[in-house]
Amino acid sequence: MKKKMTWEKLLNANRLGKPQEVGATKERSGFHRDYDRIAFSHPFRRLNDKTQVHPLSQNDHVHSRLTHSLEVSIVGRSLGMAVGDRISGLPDGIGPTDLGQILQAACLMHDLGNPPFGHAGEDAIQMWFSNPRNAHFFEGLTREQLLDFQSFEGNAQAFRLVTHLEHNPGKGGMQLTYATLAALMKYPWTSPHAGPKKKFCAFQSEEVLLKAVAEQTGLILQDSGQYCRHPLAFLAEAADDICYRIIDLEDAAEIGLLPFDTVREIFEDISKADADTALSQRNQLSYLRARAINASIQAVAQTFIKHESALLAGEISFSTDLISLCPPEMQRPLDAVKKLAQDRVYTDHRKMELQIGGYALLGNLLEIFCTALVERLANEKVSYKTEQVMALLKFEAPNYGDALYPSLLKVTDYISGMTDQYASRMARQLSGLGE
Repeated sequence: MKKKMTWEKLLNANRLGKPQEVGATKERSGFHRDYDRIAFSHPFRRLNDKTQVHPLSQNDHVHSRLTHSLEVSIVGRSLGMAVGDRISGLPDGIGPTDLGQILQAACLMHDLGNPPFGHAGEDAIQMWFSNPRNAHFFEGLTREQLLDFQSFEGNAQAFRLVTHLEHNPGKGGMQLTYATLAALMKYPWTSPHAGPKKKFCAFQSEEVLLKAVAEQTGLILQDSGQYCRHPLAFLAEAADDICYRIIDLEDAAEIGLLPFDTVREIFEDISKADADTALSQRNQLSYLRARAINASIQAVAQTFIKHESALLAGEISFSTDLISLCPPEMQRPLDAVKKLAQDRVYTDHRKMELQIGGYALLGNLLEIFCTALVERLANEKVSYKTEQVMALLKFEAPNYGDALYPSLLKVTDYISGMTDQYASRMARQLSGLGE
């Protein structure tokens, strides 16, 4: 008989590293507490100075990773509640609000692991670890361990932060519920299964935690070694897709990359509403953006319910997103938005120049820290420079004789956790260029 996931297991409210739930009340469920823990965490706070699309923007109206994550969490909550209203097989005691809270928490942390300079930062780390001239830094790593760095992934870093590093290091991290963690796992497998797109959600160091979450929520293990996605992970992905497709265009109009009329017409097409010309251009787009997001939420929720059985059976591949399964009248304009952004927004010269600069900045930081790290691991007595570099890692600084793999993870933890401004300043200072 073919395996099928069940909502009873998928919505597991037990906590990683803390089997018994403590502190949940009628007013504040365990899933609600997940959201609060994430919102009060250090990695979430740092998103305020991390690139969404436009690095180091001087316009206060342009989104950072923090405002983007907050908006994605709101859309995720709406999607969860809309779907929860339509699902007939929810366990006793679980309702639409719970699904909304699970998705709100999962969406809030979906970008926690992104390094400085967004996806360009991910690529910069991957390139540095893949460069043959740096191979001497990694002698002794297993193939799987090296892949973690050569395929460095913000999703895996986010999972590491919330399950291992934050709040209760080594004891479940934030000790979030299994349901929330599974909804976060967009790519529930490790780096050896990442494929050409280098997508995965857990480093070798957190593989056992990935398996625990998968088993506790009943995710189906495929012959490939990959787990099927939690159905709510498709909704978390859709919330992110809706926000970046629609709001990236609003930002582009705000800073003059796209004409107002172009963005207005696309938003009208998605929302099936007309702009109020009595309003300012900014307020016209705000109104249409809200209508477009609401229309997208309703279309995605209906699509989820239509394919619920296939999602529970693990029959829908991770490479298929819910927007691509939406009716053509919604899929077409949302795809047009994505293409326009790729052609006209993501290729902006200022954006590309700053991202290219980010490659050099992150490469310099990795060179400096890994050089000091190798010296530290091999020698009890090290140079004064190495002592100073290692001191920057504070209580996470590796010691003489420590293993290479976890020590390198401490370096990438530190560098990927930097904000755009801090990484720029740190690279200049350590390179002797001053402020």
